[in-house]
Amino acid sequence: MARITERSIRTSPLVDIRFISHGTLDAVNLQESRRFYEEVFGFEVVQLSKISLLLRKGGEHTYVVVETGKEDHKMSLMNHNGIDVGSPEEVDRAHATLTAVKKKYRIRQIHPVRRQHGVYSFYLLDLDGNWWEIVANRVGGYSYTYDDPGRDITGRHDLVLGNTDNVLDDEIAAKVRHTLP
Repeated sequence: MARITERSIRTSPLVDIRFISHGTLDAVNLQESRRFYEEVFGFEVVQLSKISLLLRKGGEHTYVVVETGKEDHKMSLMNHNGIDVGSPEEVDRAHATLTAVKKKYRIRQIHPVRRQHGVYSFYLLDLDGNWWEIVANRVGGYSYTYDDPGRDITGRHDLVLGNTDNVLDDEIAAKVRHTLP
C-alpha cells in the first residue's frame, strides 16, 4: 500500500558507511556483456575473475557484473539503473542509435522516449536482462532534491497526491512547496 513515510527517531546509523560503492548485475556471457558495456555505454571495464567484471563511468560507484549463464534472467523495470546524458536531444539520439543497433547488441527491448518523474528518458532491457534508463537530468543527477524542502514529502500527511505524483516533477514540487508550513 502506497503511503507517506515518517523519519526514523535514530540520530546516528548503526553502521558508519562512507558511500554507496557498488551494485551487482547478471550476465549471460561475460565476453558479450563486456562488448555491450564498452561499445554501447562507454564504461571503463576491469576483469576481476573468470566470471566477473567491474564497470564504472563518471564517478566512484561501480557495478560488478557476474556471469551466471542464466538466459531467462530479467530484472524488474522498477529496479532499473540510470544513465545520465547531457540533454533531451542526446536522449533522442541515444534512442535512435540504440534502436538501429538493437539486433547487433542483442538489446531485448527499448521503450519509447517520454517525459516522466521530472525527466526526459527511455528504458532499455539489455542482452543480460538488466534494465537501464537513459535520462536527460540536471547536472548532478537527482542530488538537487536533498537541498530543496519542496521535494521531500516525508511526514506530509496533509498532501493529496496520487500514487504516481512525483516531486521530481517541477509542477508537483511547486504544489508541495506552496504548502510548506
